[in-house]
Amino acid sequence: MPNARTGQAPELKIVPHRLNALTTEIFLAVGSEPLEAQRVADHLVAANLAGHDSHGVGMIPRYVEAIHEGVLKLNQHASIARDAGAVLSVDGAYGFGQVVACEAMAFGIERAQRLGICAVGLRRAHHIGRIGHWAEQCARAGLVSFHFVNVSGDPLVAPFGGIDGRFGTNPFCAAFPRAGRDPLVLDFATSAIAYGKTRVAFNKGVEVPAGTLIDHAGQPTSDPAVMHRQPFGALLAFGGAVAGHKGYGLAAMCEVFAGALTGGFTTRADTLVTSNAIVNCMLSVIIDPNAFDAPDSDTEAEQFIDWVKSARASVDGGEVLIPGEPEQRTRRERMAAGIPVDRTTWQQIVEVGRAVGLPAVQFEGIESK
Repeated sequence: MPNARTGQAPELKIVPHRLNALTTEIFLAVGSEPLEAQRVADHLVAANLAGHDSHGVGMIPRYVEAIHEGVLKLNQHASIARDAGAVLSVDGAYGFGQVVACEAMAFGIERAQRLGICAVGLRRAHHIGRIGHWAEQCARAGLVSFHFVNVSGDPLVAPFGGIDGRFGTNPFCAAFPRAGRDPLVLDFATSAIAYGKTRVAFNKGVEVPAGTLIDHAGQPTSDPAVMHRQPFGALLAFGGAVAGHKGYGLAAMCEVFAGALTGGFTTRADTLVTSNAIVNCMLSVIIDPNAFDAPDSDTEAEQFIDWVKSARASVDGGEVLIPGEPEQRTRRERMAAGIPVDRTTWQQIVEVGRAVGLPAVQFEGIESK
């Protein structure tokens, strides 16, 4: 039955491994080599599984458009532009971020394991997706990491005190590995919500939370259409009218650390991206915790976590969650029940698949039962 408020039918629930296979086939059809197609598919579906639909398979149509425009380069690999020992400058050649960021993190992991620390400056990467994915890659190697990212040339977010978009959603991420347990992973856009969440809401025909958007005149709105139809509005930095200076301040530092320090580029009038490309630069600091004189760091961290989670819940039946825990729970739920995809997004993916030559049978039987 259609949703009474939006007039749309309920979301589809897609079998994860079938969605992965379909995504792989789409990128093979546009010219990706098998490893590239698989890495992109793995990353996008993993983002959906973690509950970050803004960075999941809904990105497929825009990626394919960017490929057709020639601004997303197929089958590229990360290269070390400068090796300064514990500091690596890495060039992504505008290749798939899901490939070049993985390779950049592999460079940094190897160097941090050898030297105790490595700072990796990745520049000229196409959209690197969910940043927590890269922090988790470091955590699996037993390493602590934190990451500053900018969305180069994409002025979606208004600065505190202004109403014009001046920088991107500029994520920040940090992770701490835990022996035998899932890592602590903090991963958020410095905007009140990610731009991709406005796309998801727009496709669903629903509003976004209050305090996240302004229209072109600077007036508060909950209508995601202001980010997808002219005249465009802007996202707000996290913190809102009272504490938005904090989100703005962190976004500005992400812009400078990622866009300038790495040798990439920052967002300004003469660097605006007018195509479907999404250009990311990322400064990652990767640390081997064993390099510190802190043999009890794991115990200290676990005792702190236990202390935090022992706090009384603010609502009946609630609990205190730690960074990364919501994603872990969502993964388990969606692996079992399927990945929800709204019908507008699904139709866009089907249209792209057919346009690149996939037979109709590829889209059959893909829903969870």
